[in-house]
Amino acid sequence: MIRRLLTLAMAAAVTCSVAAAQDSKLKIATVDMQELFKQYYRTNEAQKQINVERARIQKDNNERMTKIRDIETSLANLRKQLDDPAINDSKKQALFKDWQMQQQEGIALDRERREFLQRRNQMLNEKMLQRMKGILEEIRKLVEEHAKAEDFDYVFDKSGMSTSQVPILLYTKDATDITAALLKDLNKDAPAESLRSEGDPAPELPAPAPAPAPAGGTP
Repeated sequence: MIRRLLTLAMAAAVTCSVAAAQDSKLKIATVDMQELFKQYYRTNEAQKQINVERARIQKDNNERMTKIRDIETSLANLRKQLDDPAINDSKKQALFKDWQMQQQEGIALDRERREFLQRRNQMLNEKMLQRMKGILEEIRKLVEEHAKAEDFDYVFDKSGMSTSQVPILLYTKDATDITAALLKDLNKDAPAESLRSEGDPAPELPAPAPAPAPAGGTP
């Protein structure tokens, strides 16, 4: 998804006519938009914030799961009592009624938990997507400003992929790579703790986590 956004963000930069490409006076540059995006300190800050929110969602989910597990344990104990041939019919009916009530409670709690996860993850995804779009637009504007200042005619995103997953930029002659210069400019005011360290996972857009199977069963 990030790669698709990057391709869209730089679509104007990678489109030119054959006639223009043949002009020997053209001044061409390349840039790795994915690298700028991954190494930009604001991207790392956004990723850290999203991880905090993910952890909060997981904590809430774990608390809900604890209640459901307690009900599952109670249901298992009731099943054992129901299977006991020594109990009379009156007691068995009371146990079965209790089993049904707890089973319905467990199903309702699990349904509520699933809806909670879906709702919160969807909100988190939308929030993160908007932040990433904002960061990409900020980077794109910096690329444009740098290109104008250095009098480049075209700037190509060498990380861009076509719809067939083939690199858009296959070859350029005498092109200047401006990635390092732009990255230095992007991170010039970055706090040390906001920079991405070697080995840190690359930032990515959130995805909903699958929910476990519902609680309860049949006696």
